[in-house]
Amino acid sequence: MSDEIPTETLAETENYSVWISQEPDGEVTYHVELGPATLHFFDEDWHEFLELIRSLPDDKKS
Repeated sequence: MSDEIPTETLAETENYSVWISQEPDGEVTYHVELGPATLHFFDEDWHEFLELIRSLPDDKKS
């Protein structure tokens, strides 16, 4: 039996990436790598985070 947790990259740029993992207990966890920091979200929190990001303006000009 393999100890590896299945992962899938959803999006990435030169400096950032978003990926998911299927945890052994069946929970899907979303990971956002922002340089040296990584944010981890469970499914319900991830959807709220996406809602927050989508509410941001595309361009804020002063």
